[in-house]
Amino acid sequence: MEKKTPIPDDHLKSQDEGLEQLGYTQQLTRNRSLVTLLFQSLAIAAIPYGEGGPLINSIYGGGPLSIFIGWIAVLFLAECVAVSLAELASRWPTSAGPYYWSFQIVPARAKTALSFVNGWTWLIGNWTITLSVNFGFASLLSATVSIYHPSWSANAWQLLLIFYAVCIGSLIICVFANRFLPMVDTICAAWTALSIVVILIVLSVTADAGRHDAAYALGHYDTSFSGWGGFSFFIGLLPAAYTFSAVGMASAMAEECANAVIKVPQAMSLCVPVGGLAGIFFILPICFTLPPMEEIINAPAGQAVPYIFHRVTGTPGGGLGLTFLVLVITLFCSISITVAASRTTWACARDGALPFSSLWARVNPRLGVPVWALVLLTVVQMLLGLINLGSTSAFTAFVSVGVFALAVSYAIPIGASLFHGRSEVNKARFTAGPVLGSIINVVALCWIAFELVLFSMPTALPVTAASMNYASVVFVGFMTIAAVTYAVYARKTYKGPPESDGL
Repeated sequence: MEKKTPIPDDHLKSQDEGLEQLGYTQQLTRNRSLVTLLFQSLAIAAIPYGEGGPLINSIYGGGPLSIFIGWIAVLFLAECVAVSLAELASRWPTSAGPYYWSFQIVPARAKTALSFVNGWTWLIGNWTITLSVNFGFASLLSATVSIYHPSWSANAWQLLLIFYAVCIGSLIICVFANRFLPMVDTICAAWTALSIVVILIVLSVTADAGRHDAAYALGHYDTSFSGWGGFSFFIGLLPAAYTFSAVGMASAMAEECANAVIKVPQAMSLCVPVGGLAGIFFILPICFTLPPMEEIINAPAGQAVPYIFHRVTGTPGGGLGLTFLVLVITLFCSISITVAASRTTWACARDGALPFSSLWARVNPRLGVPVWALVLLTVVQMLLGLINLGSTSAFTAFVSVGVFALAVSYAIPIGASLFHGRSEVNKARFTAGPVLGSIINVVALCWIAFELVLFSMPTALPVTAASMNYASVVFVGFMTIAAVTYAVYARKTYKGPPESDGL
């Protein structure tokens, strides 16, 4: 085996690109460009999985109207969030992301405590959204088997073991194949585009479950499934909102991107429109060939997409073939989101926000990756996965908590920047300007506030112990742990990230 040599200090210094002005030294290799970072962002969004994995919520939410119109509406709202974050990332392009931005903006008397809390919120969001992808991948694999064996369904232990295999597989790839990951993201983009085209053609040609006219495919709205009446439409927004919930995670790759002050915000702001356009070609054939919604509600493992593919193609082989395309996309998503979440973990540890920070903040000189941060991320996911053995509804709450925590971590720096008259982001290389930027910030904050309500609600009424959404309870529990950690451990040791005037 060829021995790998550490990255020379002079080479890292040449890649610094102003990182020292932000208070850090270059430790990671800048091997990502605008294109590969955009492809990584799209891999994290993983349109066919991001929209398709939780698609059953849109069925509860009324069907085609929520799927199509909801997608268009969320694209506009999510882009406001993306641009708001892109401005901040342009001013301070560091892997520390939202908690670093908060520290730079809020008044001195509150910045350390608020930065710590937001750092943990950002960290919890990264951990739980990654967990949701990997567990969703396991559920999708289980549902795929059910195409050929309708009577079989993975029990809790089997699903947990599949989930563990996914987590460990992603860990191994992210540790040992880091230098190939930009190429993997490129392959993912090509595979996703090809998959959407194939799904569009196959569903449109076969339509074994019947075809619908445009009035049904774009406007049918059935409120009988959720019990929420006219509010059902908003329940149907959950898949689209989930798809773009992690748009800010691209900021964690800032120290691995060349010309990050421009390229990172460009990638973040392009992710939603590019992914949104691709998503339209994914959801339209589904809306035009949708099987009876009362049947989809009972899909194995709660996975609507494999069932829809099976029914529309009319054969298990056809359903399996299309589902395989989505499975590969989900695998790419698992790898890309694990990389981004590990960089967040590493950045928080680098600033002393975690117990045993010196361990999690190490970058392996041979591999060029924060190996221990990746290990911590994987172990946390596997421990949280045990919750599913005791309560499926409690585990489902972690999926919502991922969106919940990311949204809160976004809102704090956006809100602080707006409150202070956008004095910092107006100096950024990438900015929407004082007036338009303020409007975009306000829309983003309103959408985030609504998301917090939306992801706290149960999908259907009446509410039982099994169907209750515990997301808000779990989130408050996490925040309590963060507050206790600050009071007991970090209050005397955590000084916050370095202060900086930005780039």
